[in-house]
Amino acid sequence: ESNQPTAQTQKNDKRSTEKPKTEEKILEVDVTLYYPDDNGTKLFGVKRHIKLAGRDKYTAAIETLMAGPVPKGQTAIIPRRAKLLGVKVEGDTAKVNFSRELSKNFVGGSTGEEFLVGSIVNTLTSFKEVNAVQILIEGQEVESISGHMDLSVPIKRMDSLL
Repeated sequence: ESNQPTAQTQKNDKRSTEKPKTEEKILEVDVTLYYPDDNGTKLFGVKRHIKLAGRDKYTAAIETLMAGPVPKGQTAIIPRRAKLLGVKVEGDTAKVNFSRELSKNFVGGSTGEEFLVGSIVNTLTSFKEVNAVQILIEGQEVESISGHMDLSVPIKRMDSLL
């Protein structure tokens, strides 16, 4: 009996590392990145054509969001020292894993936190197969980045910020 879960686990692991054949041909993708305006009043979508360079499209989108360049009149919200540790899509939820600097180096208040989360969530939910985003820090679910927003559950697209 104890062998069955192990065999099942191995089967699942193998499946998750194999990429679908069609995805290997995709080398670049169009994505909409979301940045807050300089006044912190709304998020603006910026269409970008990005090269995947061996990354999956979700990782490429968040890395591009973090790296900029940020369009004139808009501001980078993700702390510079924060590192993206990975993005994994499970079902219709993207799990985005950041280093602890995401919260440690974040200096905004409640509005800033809302725009930081909205920037990440709206960028990933611009892919039609992603309905919600769970933000992780160092692989762990977090209650909040700076105490203002409940991140213990996956966040759906934040159209109210647009």
